[in-house]
Amino acid sequence: MSIEKMDYINIVGFMDELDRTLEKCIESQCFHISKSVEEQDGMKRLEGENPYKELLKDIISADTGGLVEFSEIRYDEKKYYDLEKLKLDFSQMSQKLDAYSRETGELTEKLAERKQAYQQLAHLKGLQLDMAQLFKCSHIKPRFGRLPNESAQKLSYYEDKSFIFIPYDDDGNYKWGIYFAPADSIAEADRIFKSLYFEKIWIPNFVSDTPENESLKLEKEIAVLEESLKKKIEERNGYILEIQDNLKCCFCRVKYLYDLYELRKCVLVYKDKFYLTGFVPHTKSDEFTELCNTVRSVSVVSKPAENSEKLKVPVKLKNSRFSRPFSMFVEMYGLPSYGGFNPTTLVAITYTIMFGIMFGDLGQGLLISLIGFFVYKKSGNKLGAILQRVGISSAFFGLLYGSVFGFEDLLDPLYKAIGLSHKPIEVMDSTMMILLGAICIGVVIILISIIINIFISLRHRDFSAAFFGNNGVAGLVFFGALLAGIAVMMTGEGSLFTVPYVLGLIVLPLILMFFREPLGCWLSGKKYHLEGGIGDFIASNFFEVFEFILGYATNTLSFVRIGGFIFSHAGMMSVVMLLSESFSVGASPIVIVLGNLFVMGMEGLIVGIQVLRLEFYEVFSRFYDGDGVAFEPVKVNYDVNVD
Repeated sequence: MSIEKMDYINIVGFMDELDRTLEKCIESQCFHISKSVEEQDGMKRLEGENPYKELLKDIISADTGGLVEFSEIRYDEKKYYDLEKLKLDFSQMSQKLDAYSRETGELTEKLAERKQAYQQLAHLKGLQLDMAQLFKCSHIKPRFGRLPNESAQKLSYYEDKSFIFIPYDDDGNYKWGIYFAPADSIAEADRIFKSLYFEKIWIPNFVSDTPENESLKLEKEIAVLEESLKKKIEERNGYILEIQDNLKCCFCRVKYLYDLYELRKCVLVYKDKFYLTGFVPHTKSDEFTELCNTVRSVSVVSKPAENSEKLKVPVKLKNSRFSRPFSMFVEMYGLPSYGGFNPTTLVAITYTIMFGIMFGDLGQGLLISLIGFFVYKKSGNKLGAILQRVGISSAFFGLLYGSVFGFEDLLDPLYKAIGLSHKPIEVMDSTMMILLGAICIGVVIILISIIINIFISLRHRDFSAAFFGNNGVAGLVFFGALLAGIAVMMTGEGSLFTVPYVLGLIVLPLILMFFREPLGCWLSGKKYHLEGGIGDFIASNFFEVFEFILGYATNTLSFVRIGGFIFSHAGMMSVVMLLSESFSVGASPIVIVLGNLFVMGMEGLIVGIQVLRLEFYEVFSRFYDGDGVAFEPVKVNYDVNVD
């Protein structure tokens, strides 16, 4: 439930040792490099185009037909250390790949051309024309294509024009045919037929015989081309599989050099020396220093991260095994600032309990936990680990509610065996108890959140928030006193709302919240500057205090949804059981199974979102800043994205 302590690291060395130093930083796996260091005192940031960029792009864009997926693999660094040899090897592989691409491309293009011609000639088989002789005509120009049947009827309007249309095929919607026109009138004929929606057919130059004879020739040529293309692709794929390991090794080596060079952008240079700063976990500081000291001329100075002046210290959360998966929720909201409060354990406990209360079912809970176990084991997804925990909680509260996959009486023998006359909690008969219990849970969580805010504010010496804010001591006293008074009234034991009680524990805290800013400045020894005049001060603070009061009420009542979802779950499962009774004996089990799956999927998702909403809006909003920077050790990112 804490944040790991960091050390601020300064590294200084001669420029000829820069690359080796950066290699050690990557090798350490614990160095967070500072990217926001400003140029100062004559120091300049290293600039320049990455010399490995083009080579890396060439490797990534090599035409491997999708058979090679670039990722991190282990390789012999000595073999690929010589960059010139690597370039030569890749050049040879690239040239051969390009040759295969060119040959397959030519075959594919030629095959597509022949297939298209074959499809077009299918409509010309009725013509006994020598195509070569037809195309040699210099005074008459032909056009092949199809004309909609409606348009063909309009040709009679153009009988005075110098063209002839001869149909030779009809597919019901179109008339396939050819029109002829003198060379000096072909442009006018083209305009007319275009207005009639005539669609031209392209006849390739290699067609020289009658359509029927050409179709026979094309069938044979297409078969030969398909076989040639198939063999060429098999040959290319075989070569790619043969060189894929070499390609991956080239990629990994060049990507390493590329990312290593990119780190230079975070380095400051003065004359012949470089300056590098960053952060290392305190527990790894000595180990990192020893690693860097193996580089000649390099010196490392470390100090507590709190002394890093203007640099923002990265945050690495320290969590227990139980709470670790819930860090994903904290990261969704934003990491705490360094020196702040790590709420992961609080989230883990409250989220697990609230989910179990709202989704209480022994059978469904165990099933959710089992699903989470397999998801986490197979993919390592944190959500799977969270499902394991909330599933156990759901099963526990399902045991209290006496619900197993919607069967409400299945556990009655168990309760009798342990000496209980009935189930511990009868949901449908305990409406008021459940709603009051939900509000009590909300009150406890809100009070804990206020206490945490007081602790954090005092640590940061923010006295205004710690003592006089709505989430400070004044707010805690006001909220606690109001709740205590209401609770006593509900028990019928009298009333706490006497004049001293109201004035001291309710009115006085409200006054302190009203004057929180000047009082906070007074405690801090600072001078308060009134902006906008007394009228603005009174108006703005009055409405803010009024908003605080409304906030206490709405935030508390927001937890009523915990009880609401208890009833919702019980109601949905009762509907499933009623539906199952309306079906036949054989279909009833299927309805029960499908109903349980539906409720688990839909209501489980809704409950998960609603509990997360309570965490973010009712808990985090009281004390959490969420403006921290994640601790990210420098490493080589073996993806195919290149800036």
